[in-house]
Amino acid sequence: MVNNSRFSVKFCVLLPLVLIVTILLWALPLDTFGIAGLTVVQQRMIAIFVFAALMWMFEIIPNWTTSLLVIVVMLLSVSDKGLAFFCKPEYGTLVDYKSIMASFADPVVMLFLGGFVLAIIASKYGMDAAIAKVLLGIFGKKPKMVLLGFLIVIALFSMFMSNTATAAMMLAFLAPVLKSLPEDETGKVGLALAIPVSANLGGIGTPIGTPPNAIAIGALENAGYQISFVTWMTRMVPFVIIMIAIAWVLLQFFFPFKSERIELKIEVQERKKTWRDYVAWITFFVTILLWVTEQATGINSNVVALIPLAVYTATGVFDKSDIKEINWSVLWLVAGGFALGTGLNKTGLAATLINAIPFSAMNVVVVLIIAGLICYLLSNFISNSATAALLVPILVVVGTAMSDPAAANNAQFVSLGGMNAMIPFIAICASIAMLLPISTPPNAIASSTGLVQTKDMSKVGIIIGVIGFVLGYFLLTAIYPFPTA
Repeated sequence: MVNNSRFSVKFCVLLPLVLIVTILLWALPLDTFGIAGLTVVQQRMIAIFVFAALMWMFEIIPNWTTSLLVIVVMLLSVSDKGLAFFCKPEYGTLVDYKSIMASFADPVVMLFLGGFVLAIIASKYGMDAAIAKVLLGIFGKKPKMVLLGFLIVIALFSMFMSNTATAAMMLAFLAPVLKSLPEDETGKVGLALAIPVSANLGGIGTPIGTPPNAIAIGALENAGYQISFVTWMTRMVPFVIIMIAIAWVLLQFFFPFKSERIELKIEVQERKKTWRDYVAWITFFVTILLWVTEQATGINSNVVALIPLAVYTATGVFDKSDIKEINWSVLWLVAGGFALGTGLNKTGLAATLINAIPFSAMNVVVVLIIAGLICYLLSNFISNSATAALLVPILVVVGTAMSDPAAANNAQFVSLGGMNAMIPFIAICASIAMLLPISTPPNAIASSTGLVQTKDMSKVGIIIGVIGFVLGYFLLTAIYPFPTA
């Protein structure tokens, strides 16, 4: 009954509302917008952007399908190979259709694809369980050390695997432990909450850890800023370490253990090793090594991501049955965000907005904090990927205006790290949003244990969010900013 009600609200109320707003923005006279130099093509781009934003926020259809729809509408209405009667040069600068379609094969999408392939192979060949068993075994049997072990291992896995897959795997390891503990063991709640907290935080550590990172790096690359795999890690891994330490203290404080020992039993499937197992392991670690030595080898991290795909498919380690395991919905969602960025730039809308809106006169600190808060709040209610895909293209426009040497706030913007501080900060804000069971899939997984009440999740989530927000801001603007050159 509830599902039918939601279906009715989405398709009978929200969808018509979104379509009405979109059509109005598309059809209104140009002078209604009050933006000097606005063209018909740019107006269409505004309508498409608002359509994407509302569809992602309300999740009327799956987010990835909204991305595909956006790309198709852009190809038909603002590209140089769109509808002939619709896409005329006199309507404004049209976008090369190849550049829109290239969003599907953006180098950062390939980076993420490589990350998914590594995760699939790690699970297929039992690498994840074997590594988890070794790493968790280091922490002994004292409850507080087991909690720390879970936090560290989940965070580590989340840097290279999907947060959701990591959370699901670790819950499988943790479930027997939770059942074996006494009913009145408050520490069980802390152990259950360790899954979403560390999965969400750990994903921040690498470019492939979570989609907002990929969206941020891709947008920066398109704007002419380069952040390598290892450069990202040198800033973000310390952030993750500090946040994991804070989470460890926080979970012990709110949910202290009564038990003196916790017994962990992780079953690793024993089977005869074949040469493919060795190919899987060696390629896995060589790929990670190449990612972290990018500056020494000169091989771009996006190129490195295709190496395991080539090796695994050529050797049969990764076969056609594994292709369906790739999270294509995330890749297409990210592609939709990149397509919006392409449309904003190549139609000239970004430049028009820069000239029309006084971004260059705004207080930089206020802009950063408001943008971060909007991202954080939105990410608690819609997917962090959709939030990043929505906000990052707009913030690149804002950052471009403030990067102009002639801008009144340029000196302040540069002193705070410039574009290389603003966009990664937004990626952090998307990942630290974990107030509710619906905020992220790992939160939902923890909630499914039946041990975690929403009030407990929100209590921990708001503290982690506030500390992460403040630490992320100062880390990227003052303590250890990315190089601006």
